[in-house]
Amino acid sequence: MEIQQARENGTEDWERVRLKEICRVESGGNAPQGEEYFKDGKHPFVRVQHFDGTRNYVDRWDLINDKAVKDYRLKPFPRGSIVFPKSGASIRLEKRAMLPFDCFVVSHLAVLTPNRNRVDSEFLLYLLKTVKLASRSGGTTLPYLNLSNIEELLVLIPPLAEQRKIAFVLSKIQQAIEQQDKIIEATKNLKRSLMQKLFTEGTRRKEQKESELGLIPEDWQLLKLKDVCDLKNGINFTREQKGNTGMLTVDVLNMYNEGLYVNLQNLYRVNKKIPDEYLLRKGDILFVRSSLKKEGVGWACLFKDVNEPVTFCGFIIRARLKSPNIFPEFLAYFLRSIIVREKLISSSGKVTITNVNQGMLGTLAIPIPPLHEQREIANTLSLIDKKIEIEERRKATLEQLFKTTLNKLMTGEIRVKDLDLGVINVS
Repeated sequence: MEIQQARENGTEDWERVRLKEICRVESGGNAPQGEEYFKDGKHPFVRVQHFDGTRNYVDRWDLINDKAVKDYRLKPFPRGSIVFPKSGASIRLEKRAMLPFDCFVVSHLAVLTPNRNRVDSEFLLYLLKTVKLASRSGGTTLPYLNLSNIEELLVLIPPLAEQRKIAFVLSKIQQAIEQQDKIIEATKNLKRSLMQKLFTEGTRRKEQKESELGLIPEDWQLLKLKDVCDLKNGINFTREQKGNTGMLTVDVLNMYNEGLYVNLQNLYRVNKKIPDEYLLRKGDILFVRSSLKKEGVGWACLFKDVNEPVTFCGFIIRARLKSPNIFPEFLAYFLRSIIVREKLISSSGKVTITNVNQGMLGTLAIPIPPLHEQREIANTLSLIDKKIEIEERRKATLEQLFKTTLNKLMTGEIRVKDLDLGVINVS
């Protein structure tokens, strides 16, 4: 939203000002180079990578020493100053944050220090999240922001008391979002711990035996993936064959999600004849064969039916079960366990991208409990996945509420000047 287009009906008491009238606009200093400037560091030094805009305050920093401050003639910026990137690919609306205390700041960041008699720091932070700053090209592909243009930017601000109320309302919604983050992370940690326990101890207290995977229940078999599955690489096609016509095709981007199943939204189509052997069936397990990031290689997802044929691209390997005595969900969960992920990541090849192949996957050791126990393990983990999904939907709802409320408050469509803040509750 452009703040210059804000609705002014009913906001006669709001003031249109340039940023330079309500805050000091500056840049940080050069980043110290060399270990000597970080030894026994005690002064926080903030860089672009130290915040992502999801929180109001910068939450990481380097520590530099007095020698760095002196040699680089660095200037400290006060607590509550707002920082955001002024050059490079990281320029975007969301990446704004306040300094939690006095800090030194890298030159790639713009620093806005509010005049507290004119503008509330937290209000200004939220206001800047609605303002798209015009960037220029420096003769390269990377854009940059000109400080003088930032200074001249026109914004609309309510009286100071109303600014504080607006900041209070928005901060309450953000606190609820942060609480959702904590709930989601705690649930994911529970899932990781439970997977480790279930895949080594099972669902019942049993005698255990040593195996390639460590201790497992005595009545479990240990087989190789190639003994229980047939493996096959996906189809190759040209750029011209990819589009909106032809057969639905699972791509690597459909694989990365917390849920166990392939994301079947936004599948593209491949317009070529696809042999039946490349069609997917319910219960097929897909692996990411090639990934730009090492952490993504070998990630497994389970396929479930849709109402038309689906194939899979050449950056994916399919595993199709040979036996009805293996529950697909159990095997898919095991293939996401820490022991499998660590083995695949550590053994994957790296050229320009990270790869696994059928040979590597085929040698994976697979524990095989009795079928009824496989189902119990899969059902237990599925319940936790549903909990994570519910909490992530709640977070998404709160994030949408924040965006809507932010825009309406900053345009005066919603007024809070007479609001009793003691009754606000967004939980």
